[in-house]
Amino acid sequence: MDATDSNETREPGLVQRIWQRRGLVAAVLGGVLVLTVIALLVLPVRYLATGSVIVAEQELGNNSTSAAWAQKIGDPADLESQLLVIRSPRVMRLAMALPGVLDAAVADCRAARGGSICDRMQTDSADFVDYVQNRYAIGAVGRSRVINISYQSSIPEVAQTMANALTNAFLEDQRAAGSNSREVAASWLRKELAQLDTQLRDADAKIQAFRRNKGLARGATAPISSERLTSISQQLSVAEAARADAAARLQEIKANQSRGASDAPSVLSSRAVADLKQQLTVVSAQPASQSNVLGPRHPALRALERERDLVQQRLTAEIASIAASAQKTYDANDALVTSLRKQVDAVKAEVGSATTDEASIESMVRDTEIKRQQYAELYKRTSELETERRVLLGSTRLVSLAELPNKPFFPKKIPFLAAGGTIGLLLALAAVLFGDRLKPAAAWLPTRPALPRKAAPVAATPAVAVAPPAAASAIAAPAKPAAPLPAIPAPAAAPPLSPAAAPTPPPVTAAVAKPVATPVERATELSVVTGASILARLPVIANDVPESPISAILAGQSGLSLVRSLSVAQQDPAYQAALRDLAAGLAVGAKAGACQKILMTAPGAGEGKTFLTLALAQHLAIAGRKVLAVECDLRTPRFEAALALAGGRGLQAVLLGDAQPGDVVVRTSIPNLDVIAAGPASSQFDLLRRRQMSDLLLWSQSYEVVLVDGPIPAVLMDVGVLARQVDGVLLSMRAGSFSIGEAVATTSAIKAAGGKVLGIAMTMMKPDASARPAEPAVDAYLRAT
Repeated sequence: MDATDSNETREPGLVQRIWQRRGLVAAVLGGVLVLTVIALLVLPVRYLATGSVIVAEQELGNNSTSAAWAQKIGDPADLESQLLVIRSPRVMRLAMALPGVLDAAVADCRAARGGSICDRMQTDSADFVDYVQNRYAIGAVGRSRVINISYQSSIPEVAQTMANALTNAFLEDQRAAGSNSREVAASWLRKELAQLDTQLRDADAKIQAFRRNKGLARGATAPISSERLTSISQQLSVAEAARADAAARLQEIKANQSRGASDAPSVLSSRAVADLKQQLTVVSAQPASQSNVLGPRHPALRALERERDLVQQRLTAEIASIAASAQKTYDANDALVTSLRKQVDAVKAEVGSATTDEASIESMVRDTEIKRQQYAELYKRTSELETERRVLLGSTRLVSLAELPNKPFFPKKIPFLAAGGTIGLLLALAAVLFGDRLKPAAAWLPTRPALPRKAAPVAATPAVAVAPPAAASAIAAPAKPAAPLPAIPAPAAAPPLSPAAAPTPPPVTAAVAKPVATPVERATELSVVTGASILARLPVIANDVPESPISAILAGQSGLSLVRSLSVAQQDPAYQAALRDLAAGLAVGAKAGACQKILMTAPGAGEGKTFLTLALAQHLAIAGRKVLAVECDLRTPRFEAALALAGGRGLQAVLLGDAQPGDVVVRTSIPNLDVIAAGPASSQFDLLRRRQMSDLLLWSQSYEVVLVDGPIPAVLMDVGVLARQVDGVLLSMRAGSFSIGEAVATTSAIKAAGGKVLGIAMTMMKPDASARPAEPAVDAYLRAT
């Protein structure tokens, strides 16, 4: 038995077992979902209202934080004690006393179950507590100091009323507990204030009476006697200074008189003396000048001498008058100094006698001030306690009251259905496993008809040539533009046969009268309707064998990364052979010395366009061609990630005129291969229509091959502009998932824009795609098990 036969008889995997029992799975899952929907309709709807409080917070009006308070904040024991207080029957009864609470609880009881307990709740508080305690949910929120108080009820208004009632009752209880202690403290402080006020009034009266008896009147800043002593002492100092000044002047004048001079400062300061001295100078000068002309006894000379003597007499008399005035000033100041000295001595004696009395008064005043400070402190503390009592919230304050619930808390539709679906899937899986034990899985393995050793082509299908075994499972021989339709490979299990040696096929029965079209047949149809030849069929890049079935499914869905795929493609002989066929179909290097520019595009995303561009560029570069790969897909650039290039603006900088083409060219690790990455993703799709793009293609004439990774035809204008500037366009289309309509629209748009379609490259061809349709994802799972 060959490999195909052994593959058909192996044990099926879990996914295939579920698929084979899909009817049972659907029945179980549907039944559970129906029961879930019925439960949603039958179960009573309950609403949840939640209020929140926060405990162990700093109280308003209390700015002092003690060590005990700091330890209390965040203490789990304190938080647990608050939870016990809220759950206590005492607080429940406080909530019961609030208006409307008892009526709401009775209405909730009658709506839920009814009975005599609902009537007893109106008179018996114990029944009320027993009923509501089971419906309250009280707990801390995570590791915070917030406590949620919730109540469940079938009536939204009742849930809100009951939750808010317990919240308000707890806050009021906390506030009342703190208020009572402050009221007691404030009452004691008021009594102390009254006693201090009486003592202060008596002490002030005693001080005033003592002052009156002792005559200790006070001035502006000190006692009257002290102020008088200060004033007289200041006057004495002024008088002594004036007397000293007068004595100095008098002594100076007398000294000048004794010398017959008149140059004392006090004398010269007199205006009369100054005028007389000036006249004396003038009169004294005339006799001296006339004595040379007149004789010593001349009458005129005698008259001048008499006039000089008169002026001298007047000057002497004026100086004597100044000396007498200075003497009087000195005598007056001396008498004033003597009088002030007597007054100072008298006031000193008076101040000395009052000092003892002032010391006694100061002692009394000091005691009074101490009591006055005590009175002020007690009065301030009393005011603070009264303020705290009025605004007190206690160590607990309200975060939020419960809002009216508008959505049911139970049952919730989406979580309920999700839980029902999960339970249904688990029950369905259990049913499948239990069914496998009753019926062996081999009895319902997928029936795959055994392929004959020598398969003949189906009737009405032209004879084909089969590729050699090394490449038959990977790709078919590429079709040249002028060659007939591409050959269809034989089934994977058949040995290589020539057309002449193929046996005569058996008659076609009704079961195979209408065979399913294989991917190769669809590719042939694609070539006919688009008028473009299938230049190559590139096989899918094989991944390493996954380690688990789940890895196989994930690998089948996501595929290899672009970096890993390029590395694997270089080592894959089948893929390199397909690239050689593609290069031959594109006539790369047909014209020596000429630069061949090829635009790579695809009808849509996910067709392998970028990977084919890089793989072909690497293949041609390794073959000795000087290749430049230009990434023009500005929407989803991938060159940098695929080739591990450093980030930069790349082609965008050239199109914006910020750089020259030579500045953005990056030389890869593969000799002869240069690339120009697109740069970061951009939404400026009109960049490719600028003149800089034409200049770049003109600059690239130094390369033998320029591969342009163009955008997908979602932007037909960009594809048309690029198609007119290159030698031809190669379409990349994924085998098994392409749309013939999209391919026709793309080729028509390229031709309408003036471009030339070189052909189509079929990518990701499965090795046995020519023998049977593509396998579902379950087969990928089975191959991995």
